[in-house]
Amino acid sequence: MIYLDYAATTPMDEEAIDVYSQASRRFFGNASSLHDIGSDSARLLDMSRQQLADMLNIKKEGIIFTSGGSEGNMLAIDTFIASKPAWQNHLIVSRTEHASIANYICKLEQSGYEVTYLRHWEDGLIDIEHLRGALSEKTCLVIVQHVNSEIGVIQPIEQISRIVREHQAFLHVDCVQSFAKLPLDRLSALCDGMSISSHKVYGPKGTGAAIFPAIQHLKALIPNVTHESGFRPGTVDVPSIASFVTAAKNLGDIIENEHRRIFMLRIQLIHQLTERKVDFQIIEAKTEQLPHILALTFAGLQGQYIMLELNRKGFAVSTGSACQIGKQEPSKTMMAIGKNEEEAHQFVRLSFGKHTTADDIHKLADCLEGVAAIR
Repeated sequence: MIYLDYAATTPMDEEAIDVYSQASRRFFGNASSLHDIGSDSARLLDMSRQQLADMLNIKKEGIIFTSGGSEGNMLAIDTFIASKPAWQNHLIVSRTEHASIANYICKLEQSGYEVTYLRHWEDGLIDIEHLRGALSEKTCLVIVQHVNSEIGVIQPIEQISRIVREHQAFLHVDCVQSFAKLPLDRLSALCDGMSISSHKVYGPKGTGAAIFPAIQHLKALIPNVTHESGFRPGTVDVPSIASFVTAAKNLGDIIENEHRRIFMLRIQLIHQLTERKVDFQIIEAKTEQLPHILALTFAGLQGQYIMLELNRKGFAVSTGSACQIGKQEPSKTMMAIGKNEEEAHQFVRLSFGKHTTADDIHKLADCLEGVAAIR
């Protein structure tokens, strides 16, 4: 099967697998234990934390390892809320956030927090003027996803940061889809929190991190926690973290070449579909777009039908965020950018990665031509 769902998860990097295996055998001790076996694990954990900090251009103390992007998002939200006075109970969030944020914000709204949901333009970018007008002295936190997991639009974090800084609110940026695919060393200076995930960058599932560049100014949610600088309880999974950082570094080392290669694959597919006179539409931002994610609609065809037909013919694609699949609801990103429910149900997401080849793209174009011709 040709795998084209890298935005959902990635196959593990071979070196990351080896590191996990070796670390599981040699560094099994609890990193908080005081004996030598625990100290060995602590040293590997510290080295991994430093390597990740170097990638993000922050101090290692600002990295809190988690079970993944979802926990990182929720930990960040809770930490920022705990670090502001209770009267600052206004949250601003984009309408296209990952389910881990959208669902948690909904829970907070039901418990009494005031929430403003930002409008989006038809290309997926947020309405900056809406953000500017929504901010007030009561605003505690602004949340904007760096790269949308369904259509790949890149939000202008630098511009957003300047506006948020004027109001002394926190800014949290979900970087799960952009980490190790776009340079984030400058981004870390623009926001108060970031979340990243291992299994999106060819590392093991169940590992990630919440990034707090200025952690010294934040308040931990639970008192007397001893792990992860007091910000996240629970025994730290050192082998998974070492594997995660290995995979992330390997992807980061080829970031520019991989970006160019995948951009060319994207252009190749669009060109081949156009040549075959397939009736399709691209959902994208013309200038602020991650090439790894290609969102398409096919006139008159349900996205789920396209996905199932492609699956039957040996291609793995999706109809949106894996955390929303199974609910049979239209893509919330498509709805947020002004598509009607019928158009939203036509949505198909292709996402490319390290193992995607030009031959894969040619075969996909041939297959899509046949599938789209069926009405």
